[in-house]
Amino acid sequence: VKMLHPHRARLERRMVGSTNRWRFPREPFSGDLLGLSQMCKALNVDFEEALKNPDRLCVSQIQKILLGNLKKKTIRSGEADVILTCLGSKWELHQPQLFQSETLAKLYLMALAQSTTSPTKELERLLRAQLPGKVKERPPIKKMIISLKINDPLVTKVAFAKALKNLYLGEVEMNMDDVLGVLASAHILQLRSLFQRCVAMMVNGLTPSTIKDFYLAGCKYKEEQLTTACEKWLEMNLVPLVGTQIHLRTIPQELLQKVLRSPRLFTFNEYHLLKTLLLWVFLRLNYRIQTVPVHETVVAFFNSFPKKYPFLDQDTGQSLVPLFLCLRLHGIIKGKTLEELRHVNFFPESWLMRVTANHYHALESGGDMAHVKDLTTQAMRFGLLFKQEYTTHSEIIAVYGFFFEIKGIKHDTTSYSFYMQRVRHTNLGFPSSLCEHGPVSLRAERLVKYEIRAQTLVDGKWQEFRTNQITQKFGFVKPSCKSHALKVQTVGIPIYASFSFIFPIS
Repeated sequence: VKMLHPHRARLERRMVGSTNRWRFPREPFSGDLLGLSQMCKALNVDFEEALKNPDRLCVSQIQKILLGNLKKKTIRSGEADVILTCLGSKWELHQPQLFQSETLAKLYLMALAQSTTSPTKELERLLRAQLPGKVKERPPIKKMIISLKINDPLVTKVAFAKALKNLYLGEVEMNMDDVLGVLASAHILQLRSLFQRCVAMMVNGLTPSTIKDFYLAGCKYKEEQLTTACEKWLEMNLVPLVGTQIHLRTIPQELLQKVLRSPRLFTFNEYHLLKTLLLWVFLRLNYRIQTVPVHETVVAFFNSFPKKYPFLDQDTGQSLVPLFLCLRLHGIIKGKTLEELRHVNFFPESWLMRVTANHYHALESGGDMAHVKDLTTQAMRFGLLFKQEYTTHSEIIAVYGFFFEIKGIKHDTTSYSFYMQRVRHTNLGFPSSLCEHGPVSLRAERLVKYEIRAQTLVDGKWQEFRTNQITQKFGFVKPSCKSHALKVQTVGIPIYASFSFIFPIS
């Protein structure tokens, strides 16, 4: 028979110190009720408020008193008040500096409560010692030994020492090799200002070699500013920078998937993004390889699997399906790259059939992309990386027999414009490879829905510029051949310019 009123465990009580005072060990604070009451009187704190969160309230009150007076005093160079044992070492600390850390302050108050029968008197003596002008000579206070156990593998002895040094210097020097450990130490010691300094330094120090560790640290310590900065940095640099280096293999799948789903993701074209993803998979499966292989080696690796089972249909590839669903395979349109897509032995046959069918229907209907509805998530995308040395930079792209030039122009040191324009396949200097094995449309007009974005990093923050989503008929002569121009005013360089468009049904 099920009990309607199960027996409730009674609160246990135990004696504290050599007195007959009682404490409830399951309560969320250390110490005893009478001691807490006396402490509240010493600090002029409401006892009812203290009961709700005694540790935090009392520590914060003491911190306020000590830190307020610390600003008016010079740091003592005399004998330390506290010995901290941690990570197999001992550190000597002074009380005013120790109370900058909520973690150390709690450890100290707990040690104070356990080491004496009158912790409140000791605390009052401590507070009197810090009051300016009241006592000429500091009364002797018993040296405490406190111990801190750290299980965080990111905390090294050197990094922890730097975090403690920050208690005295305020602006301790750090380099990129230390910052991860100092961040972890600041988190454990609850030194918010030092923690934020580390975060700012990491946000400004993102590189292919640091992105993984900084992102995982942001997740571990729930620091959204850091994780967001990692995501935004990788959105721009995955293809042009990280995708060319061995560090690509360290990018966590969760982060990669977030970046692939972002409408801000920069890529030169869909094929470049595909090559980057295939390389990421290759490097994850071949950890002994320490140099970036040529693309033909990657293709040969996937072709070495049995032809009957494409890679994504195998057990190894199943978990990667969500990543490759983020790709817009219909954006791969060159004959040569479409052949590679079919023969790389990576994608399920149903995916390839869908891509082929979409291309066939679009060509049959004069370029209309009936299979594409949403510009933000399905558009064909192309990119220009506008660097310092450029005054103009452009690329020619061909889609279903229509040819466009995407272009960036530098007007002065801080002024740029980006636009796209339709061009004839017979134009002088036109790359013959684009139309040699592809279709050419002779339609005088082509309806295009497009958007142009540009992003650049300035003082650790991303600036973003964009046009609206514009629907326009493109002809061969001005002004109809040219899109709206995205005008950009910035001191940032390089500029990542993205052109997204679809051909609506016309």
